[in-house]
Amino acid sequence: MLIVATAASSARNFSVAAFSIVRSRNSPAVSRFFSTSNDRKLKIRPTFIQRSSSSTLSMSTESGDDESYDYDYLVIGAGSGGIASARRAASYGAKVAVVEKGRLGGTCVNVGCVPKKVMWNAASIAETLHDMKHYGFSGYDSDAISFDWGFIKENRDKYIVRLNGIYERNMANSGVHSILGTASFSEGAKGVVVKPDDGSDPVTYKAKNVLIATGGYPTLPDGEGIREHAISSDGFFELEELPGKAVVVGAGYIAVELAGVLQALGTDTSLVVRKGKAMREFDDMIADTLDDEMQRQGINIYRNTNGVKKIELDSDGLKIVTLNNGEVIGGVDTVLIATGRSPLVEPLNLPDAGIKQRDGGYVVTDEYSATNVDGVFALGDVCGNVELTPMAIAAGRRLADRLFGGPEWKDAKVSYDNVPTVVFSHPPVGTIGLTEAQAIEKYGEGNVKIYKSKFSNLYYGPWQVEADDKPKTAMKLVCAGKDELVVGLHVIGMGADEMLQGFGIAMKMGATKADFDACVAIHPTASEEFVTMFPWGLSNQVTGAKHSPLNGAPSPEPSI
Repeated sequence: MLIVATAASSARNFSVAAFSIVRSRNSPAVSRFFSTSNDRKLKIRPTFIQRSSSSTLSMSTESGDDESYDYDYLVIGAGSGGIASARRAASYGAKVAVVEKGRLGGTCVNVGCVPKKVMWNAASIAETLHDMKHYGFSGYDSDAISFDWGFIKENRDKYIVRLNGIYERNMANSGVHSILGTASFSEGAKGVVVKPDDGSDPVTYKAKNVLIATGGYPTLPDGEGIREHAISSDGFFELEELPGKAVVVGAGYIAVELAGVLQALGTDTSLVVRKGKAMREFDDMIADTLDDEMQRQGINIYRNTNGVKKIELDSDGLKIVTLNNGEVIGGVDTVLIATGRSPLVEPLNLPDAGIKQRDGGYVVTDEYSATNVDGVFALGDVCGNVELTPMAIAAGRRLADRLFGGPEWKDAKVSYDNVPTVVFSHPPVGTIGLTEAQAIEKYGEGNVKIYKSKFSNLYYGPWQVEADDKPKTAMKLVCAGKDELVVGLHVIGMGADEMLQGFGIAMKMGATKADFDACVAIHPTASEEFVTMFPWGLSNQVTGAKHSPLNGAPSPEPSI
């Protein structure tokens, strides 16, 4: 969720969103943002798009309990969480405004989940084309099939601009005021000072409740030539051409996702990890299987490097990457650093406002998204607790329910437990709950039972190759206690991303292994493996459900 961009210091990387290439102004959703004498091609930086003045409201005064307020609810940051909270608050009749300098939708819409998934889709199509010979199709090795990076980038960027417009219209239709500018707290959090985009004098707004939903941004490590010659994950979406050779630095989900996209689309890709493997925070089964699959796909993995020491240019303008362990990678077109993110708090003047922060700058909140300052709240990536867009959306809506929804919502909050997470690597990863190691640490080894399976998806059945050469799907159920409550679920393989949501519902409702076994499998699918894991049907017959599904019980009926 991007807001307020200030001049970047040498120690920070405030990467901005991708440049859009717009070749047609005929679409109303696009033309409202642009005017140019060149109808064929216009390069703009969407971060600084000026939205229509009709959505920018001047101050007004409304009587509060003891003092005057301009708004009941002032949200700083128009990312997914901030907008969701603002619109929900407005639905209760609250007077709401959102302060934003960047494009609406924040990181997820502009330089995160959405454009990343578009590129993941492109990479998946490339993989399918590569596989088509195993199903009797020919022509892959001919000139009949080609990939145009510029084409998908242009259409991806147009799609993002359309989404920006949808967010704007949704806010306007909900009655949420839009304030363009850079926000910061006044001393003692007495108000929010907004420096307008047009260079006019700052304006101070007072609100009964203020939400900090400013999100985060990618950071670059120190090192000779790193800031000059590397890009962040934001910069990936600015690339005008598919790199011939790329080095991706990082061991988290962003690094493996972008490395997988580049490799599948034809880039000679290397992944540099600080320790032994990527995705170390995930279950070992996930990390090890993904490691094997990335190598099978041809990604070069540099291990135990302790990161990048320096980046230089050779005589041809290509990059030479020197790692801290002494290894050198030469002839590189693009170096992409995905080693971490930080909360976007620098412009907010939080120390003077008395708002507590913890290590890394993250805003400290309680279970109700409240900071230590009365009337000031925070959620999403700026808090560093489950940094996922749907989590921020849910937290934002529940906060608005509690503040404005009446007595029945006075205790409304979200749970940060058992949050389903998907990594769009190649192959994709899905995970919910505890890893095997975490479960053993929490419950004791004798109270944890593991069910797991590893197989090749039926998709690879007709392939006339050795079994070990076929991509693998791996699954694991982590169960705890005598009732074998499912406390962790992990999957990597084809279709993992689309099968996870339903299992997430089951785990949130307290499903046991017996509950999983009580659900008849859908055949032939990969997901059926989760409800047929050996030994099937022999677990302690205890259900976590309000209405037991065990032993052929009838389906529940609604209360009429």
